[in-house]
Amino acid sequence: MRLPFPALARRSFADDHIAEVVAVSSTEYSAECLPPQDLQFPSVPPLGTWVKSASAGTEPYTVIGVVCFASTMPIDTVHRAIALGLSLEELRQQQPQVFAMFRSEIRVAMLGYQTAHQIYQHLPPQPPPIHQGVFLCSSQEIIDFTDTVHFWRTILQIAGVPVDELISAILRQVYQIRKCDRNWLVQASKHLSVLLKDDYDRLRAILAQVHP
Repeated sequence: MRLPFPALARRSFADDHIAEVVAVSSTEYSAECLPPQDLQFPSVPPLGTWVKSASAGTEPYTVIGVVCFASTMPIDTVHRAIALGLSLEELRQQQPQVFAMFRSEIRVAMLGYQTAHQIYQHLPPQPPPIHQGVFLCSSQEIIDFTDTVHFWRTILQIAGVPVDELISAILRQVYQIRKCDRNWLVQASKHLSVLLKDDYDRLRAILAQVHP
């Protein structure tokens, strides 16, 4: 299965990346979202958003994953934020410095990777390096990657995140991107039913959050 991801390792990401890798492990990485250019609090992509980043080395590949958790917190980890009782517009006028005091971070679960000729739906040999850019996947890239559905097993093994809601979010997003392709939704549901064969109530709750 081929997927024409751009050669991320050889391109500049100064203008179009949404986040920057700040911590890595064998199964996931964390990335800090870029600060907004105007007076806004840092935003985060929705749960289940498909993202990509590049590996390092002589044989680069594109790491493909989904946002599985997001948080916004003060840059100063000693002092907590306190309620000010002001609207956003009042904050901009009276306390504009507040918007520079927070940072947003996402956790990305790695679901696979793509070389020059092949897509693999298992963990990559290595995560992207620190300070690598993180990009949104295009609709076509998501369609191509989800032609097969073996990545569900990897998602079910993610620890410390709302896995069921993550699965539902991915199902909803891919279903819409595929222009409500019911055949794909049925295929994905059948694969999940095999993985969750001992927990029908859980499967039913997941599928109930998808709106065909």
